[in-house]
Amino acid sequence: MDQSEESLHSDTACSLLSDPSLYINRELSWIRFNSHVLDEAKDPSHPLLERIKFLAIFSNNLDEFFMVRVSGLHHQLAEGVIKLPPDGLTTMEQLERINKDLIPLLDEQTRVWIEEIVPELAKSGIIIYKRESLDEKQRKRLRKYFYRDIFPVLTPLAFDKSHPFPFISNLALNLAVILKRPGSSDELFARIKIPNKLFPRLIEIPVDPENNHLRENQEFIFLEDLIADNLDLLFPGMEIVAAYPFRVTRDADIEIEEDEADDLLSAVEQSISKRWIGTPVRIEIDNNMIPAIVDMMGAKLAKYPHMFYQVKGPMGMADLFCLLNLDRPDLKDYPFLPSVPEWLERDPDIFHAIKQRDIILFHPYESFQPVIEFLQKAAHDPDVLAIKMTLYRTGTNSPIVQALLDAREHGKAVSVLVELKARFDEENNIGWARALERAGAHVVFGIMGLKVHAKLCLVVRKEKTGIVRYVHMSSGNYNAGTAKIYTDIGIFTANEEISSDVSHLFNVLTGYSQYNSYNHLLVAPGGIKKGIISLIDQEIARQKTHGDGKLIFKLNALQDSGVIRALYRASQEGVTIHLQVRGICCLRPSLKGISENITVTTIVGRFLEHTRIYYFHNGGDPVILMGSSDLMPRNLKRRIEILFPILDTGIRDEIIHTILPNHLHDTIKTRILLPDGSYSRVCRDQNEPVQAQEWLIEHRGLWNKNHQNAEATNQKDILIPRVNNV
Repeated sequence: MDQSEESLHSDTACSLLSDPSLYINRELSWIRFNSHVLDEAKDPSHPLLERIKFLAIFSNNLDEFFMVRVSGLHHQLAEGVIKLPPDGLTTMEQLERINKDLIPLLDEQTRVWIEEIVPELAKSGIIIYKRESLDEKQRKRLRKYFYRDIFPVLTPLAFDKSHPFPFISNLALNLAVILKRPGSSDELFARIKIPNKLFPRLIEIPVDPENNHLRENQEFIFLEDLIADNLDLLFPGMEIVAAYPFRVTRDADIEIEEDEADDLLSAVEQSISKRWIGTPVRIEIDNNMIPAIVDMMGAKLAKYPHMFYQVKGPMGMADLFCLLNLDRPDLKDYPFLPSVPEWLERDPDIFHAIKQRDIILFHPYESFQPVIEFLQKAAHDPDVLAIKMTLYRTGTNSPIVQALLDAREHGKAVSVLVELKARFDEENNIGWARALERAGAHVVFGIMGLKVHAKLCLVVRKEKTGIVRYVHMSSGNYNAGTAKIYTDIGIFTANEEISSDVSHLFNVLTGYSQYNSYNHLLVAPGGIKKGIISLIDQEIARQKTHGDGKLIFKLNALQDSGVIRALYRASQEGVTIHLQVRGICCLRPSLKGISENITVTTIVGRFLEHTRIYYFHNGGDPVILMGSSDLMPRNLKRRIEILFPILDTGIRDEIIHTILPNHLHDTIKTRILLPDGSYSRVCRDQNEPVQAQEWLIEHRGLWNKNHQNAEATNQKDILIPRVNNV
């Protein structure tokens, strides 16, 4: 085949693999992921308050989905943008399908709360009362509390010819109140904003002071029910006809006018102030709301019918997180103490330990504390000259930032890239950036046009042998809070070539360096996609010559069509592929002649699966890449991301013989993606059930006691298990 024929063949193959029927819509795939979260709320094997946690996560996820993803689709409609995704659905088709797919999930969420959770709470002594189920003594005590504490905060807003329709802020819970004047048949409308940011969403019913010693249960009522039960105090002399809760979600995907601002910090500050006043994208209404009120809201707030969602139970269930504050350890997951790697227990000098060999930390099974101590020691060590770091999401009261501030007090050169555009963490990051600036650190506020999502820390130390650079790289944020609930893998290394790469990358981030000749790192934009596809092609070539091609990717999202086409090509050549994708997956597995050698599974459990591991069999000398990047256009094109290779053979053995097999062989929390985009529970031909996260909790730290002795680890077969649909 000459060059022109080869090019024509390649173009034809690419065209065939671009067929929209080969791709799953990104938004619909995300909805299916969130349905797995709802499934966890239905799982009676979870303690009761943990089931409520999953209900709250399901709702919180949906809020962000509408504020960001659905708002983006509305922008496309408003601007007349014709932007078809690889699956070929138009913007309106996507919005209508989103509505159609979500309605049964919302109904199921309500059913789980009303029919399963509330009765189980009552059995456990936690009673959630409805208005109509209150007795007179409870109502009297609540009325007294309402008048004293809540009444002064409320501001009823009328809507008529002399009162404009009130502005409904983003995610605010409201009551639409229908009133009549005495002797009149005309109905009036008023809106009351529920102050659920000022008061708990679930109000504990005050105890009867005369019988306080007899109370055995904890009794609550929803804040909106309490207000609705006392509307006569807000509208004296009026007849209360009805009151209906409703809630509006607005576009919160702020557009940062980077080029028009004097600096990036100013641009972000100006933009986040607009987050709560964006255009409406979802209107949640009580399913009993009368048509006249619905029509009025439609005229004022909604452009399209798909924006309305009728809710049969409580709205904004993300507020149910408050129940996790109850002191009921019997209704929560059992706590466990993360382990500390034996290397660090044996050698309290973390710099010496890292020089001996690379160190892996697998959170939350292993403690995040060594990362904090690494920075704290660097801050106080007289031999440390400089610290360079990226910060994406750090959380409040961050010990990481405090260590950087301490480093400045001790005269270290501190350079920090604070990503101000980390969505919904902008204000928090602005505060940390200013604190670091005041301390004299060199602070870079991200990069124009890109987000810096790479997780990197570099410590420069003067030692007897000369300058030594110590590096920490991770899939997760430098956030001590999320390190307890997200599964992430970080690596400490003093490898000279890796540390040289990281030094050059920091120069790119903080200066005008155009360096791109990295020894080992794959850096996006540009480098990661090119590197991943090149390694897939190498596996295809290996398959053609030796028949042992194998790929295993564990990641959060797979969306990029170029990478998906490369995986399809690998499958067509016979490469065995297992993808474990926690969330969005736009690839259709098990299509005859296209992806029949590809299996896609997902795990949703106690912890949020957040690790990224890319395994290439490479003829028995595996290449393993890890880092911050998923395979999505945003990661590969619009962010600074890194993937780093695992060079230490001991760590590579841990990943190959323990971490990957335990996740691939999970039989309890695994779901398999079917060709039509739906998921099914799986069964596997194994003697004992396996739950990866629970196994790792039970065996935390045991797998890495001896990097050099693979026999010391759990020697599970790295071969991809056969998965049978239930």
